[in-house]
Amino acid sequence: MPELASLLAIADYSAAPWQIVGMVLMSVGLAFDVFGCIGLVRLPDVYNRLQAATKCVTLGTCLLLLGCCVYAADTDAGIKAVLCAVFILLTSPVGAHALARGAHRGGVKLWEGSVQDAYLEKSPQTGEPTAAAEATTAEEPGE
Repeated sequence: MPELASLLAIADYSAAPWQIVGMVLMSVGLAFDVFGCIGLVRLPDVYNRLQAATKCVTLGTCLLLLGCCVYAADTDAGIKAVLCAVFILLTSPVGAHALARGAHRGGVKLWEGSVQDAYLEKSPQTGEPTAAAEATTAEEPGE
């Protein structure tokens, strides 16, 4: 039974505690990335999809990179992983905000189940939508 012996040899492998922590962080990060990708496919409009991509994928990728840093310990790969995580934390929200703002200004409609339009420009005196906001919401894309 050489197959059983080889399986038992694999089960005897022991990892250092920081490697186990690194593997757990990478597993959790992978789960967040998968949920973010599912959100990109399943959510109804561009704004909700951007939220899934920004929140889940940013957290998941940063956890993956942090797990790589912990797993690799004192190597150059760990330092590079931390630098990449910082870069992602700084650029991903800014990019998503720019995409959402551009989509709103381009006339992309919210999903009909949306509760609030945070980018809708309102008059400070009356609280009513301005003429520019009404013109944007009245136009249909593609006309």
